[in-house]
Amino acid sequence: MSTPPVLTAIADGIGTITLNRPEARNALSKDMRPALAAAVTQMRDDPQVYAVILTGAGGAFCSGGDISGMLDSTRTGLVFRNNMRELHQWLPELVNMEKPVIAAVDGPAFGAGLSLALAADFVLATRRAKFCAVFGRIGLVPDLGMLHQLPRIVGLQKAKELVFTARTVEAEEAKQLGMVFDIVDDGAALTVAAQALAKRFGDASTAAIGMAKTIMNQSFESDARTLAEMEAYAQSMCRGSPYHQEAIRRFKAKEPLRFDWDRAP
Repeated sequence: MSTPPVLTAIADGIGTITLNRPEARNALSKDMRPALAAAVTQMRDDPQVYAVILTGAGGAFCSGGDISGMLDSTRTGLVFRNNMRELHQWLPELVNMEKPVIAAVDGPAFGAGLSLALAADFVLATRRAKFCAVFGRIGLVPDLGMLHQLPRIVGLQKAKELVFTARTVEAEEAKQLGMVFDIVDDGAALTVAAQALAKRFGDASTAAIGMAKTIMNQSFESDARTLAEMEAYAQSMCRGSPYHQEAIRRFKAKEPLRFDWDRAP
């Protein structure tokens, strides 16, 4: 029986998606892509899941696209185009998933692997994690949403430098650029840190976080008036929620807040 290219697990409200081709440093194979799409849909639609961790097996996050598949001379430009369009059917579901998404990166996050990491809300990295918009080394343009995500995270000029040079960025520099939220020592610590970060959202309002995320993800493309309308709609939904009503009751009764980031361990 073949090993699944993507593993999923749900425990205590935290969903984990693991890219599972360690022998290829979790390169995105033809079989992995639909499996990853199914995993994203599963985590999106499960009401018990309040946070998602995206990671890779075997000391690597994702080394990018499967180079061996690129050598197939029988595949036409239209075939490649359709493949890319399939990727962009599920990628927005990951980027806009109305739950906190944490990328736990150990080892390389190259090419499409970097794109996957940038699709998360928070990137945790080990000290041996490396990031690279490697496409220029083989005469390609960045894909899997990188041309949209990278400039918004590091700024346009720095994004151009990283894409044009295709140079490798170490974990410390990635944190300075805003690509990485925090750095841990090794793979074991990475797992613990990712779980701990995810758990801190356990008492938060998933609905409020989700709507705020959806609006912020459109903030660069929308004018102030459009955002204000979206804000008004989201706030009216939250004001009527049981979560908000309970939070107000606790506040008036001088009881501890249900969600207090500063109080969390």
